[in-house]
Amino acid sequence: MDEQQKLRLRQIAGPRIRFHVPMDRHTTFKAGGSAEALYRTGDPEELERVITFLEKEGIPRLVAGRGSNLLVRDGGIRGVVILLADGVFKRIEGPGTDGEELLAGAGVSLSDLLISCRDRGLSGLEFLAGIPGTVGGAVIMNAGAFGKETGPLVREVKTVDRSGHPSEMDASMLRFSYRSLDLEPGTVITQVLFHLYRDSPERISQRIAEFLRRRRETQPSGYGSAGSIFKNPPGNHAGRLIEEAGLKGRSMGGAMISDKHANFIVNLGGATASDIISLIRLAREEVRKKSGVLLDLEIQIVGEPQDQKV
Repeated sequence: MDEQQKLRLRQIAGPRIRFHVPMDRHTTFKAGGSAEALYRTGDPEELERVITFLEKEGIPRLVAGRGSNLLVRDGGIRGVVILLADGVFKRIEGPGTDGEELLAGAGVSLSDLLISCRDRGLSGLEFLAGIPGTVGGAVIMNAGAFGKETGPLVREVKTVDRSGHPSEMDASMLRFSYRSLDLEPGTVITQVLFHLYRDSPERISQRIAEFLRRRRETQPSGYGSAGSIFKNPPGNHAGRLIEEAGLKGRSMGGAMISDKHANFIVNLGGATASDIISLIRLAREEVRKKSGVLLDLEIQIVGEPQDQKV
């Protein structure tokens, strides 16, 4: 961005836009370079104006949520990182007239969503317990665990398209697949309407506790990570393939393939994005040589290499 573009962004967004913001503070990997600009908002109309300007100027943008599925390269991110972190984007409303609908802003954390569901006696999303993401991220990724997925529980999404125009899409227009929702590039989800099921808060709490227990037993905790690095291949498990390739516990710099679950890479402290990417490449290559399977990334890697620092 040039200085004139930065000035215009300040005029549109005021103090909600900041420049040269370290992204290790905004990702669960706790690694990576800086964003050229970071925009935090709770105002849908202002968001539409910002996106309209970015599209007109050809400035790239990225919605980051809580950064729980994101690795930023060490050179940082060009353009604007968008956080839907306030106002309507953090609001939960419902149940609806049928008693089973819940409207949640895209920036609502999954932990807050589950607390709200429990208190309202709405069941169906308990399998998301322990995932450190947001509603918008869970829908974009069709987040899933323990054989369940988010997509079947979505009745409608509200969006802003790449040109800044708001719209709504009901379930018949949404094409979910494994860890994916087919949306036009540049579309930003702002709110999600879920259709859930009535149950007692006590039973919902029990299921949440059980899913949390299963995560604690099988997944690493206490370190920066981005959850599962690779998608599970059909009929197999990425973690099993990585372990069979002899890579469990392998480290590079400050990063390590978890010795608890091989499809997790953890930041032991001071890891760079390059350390993490090196382990990702190693895992893909060794699994390909060992089993003939080419693993697909589940996380998103964005930004510039260190020698092209923004």
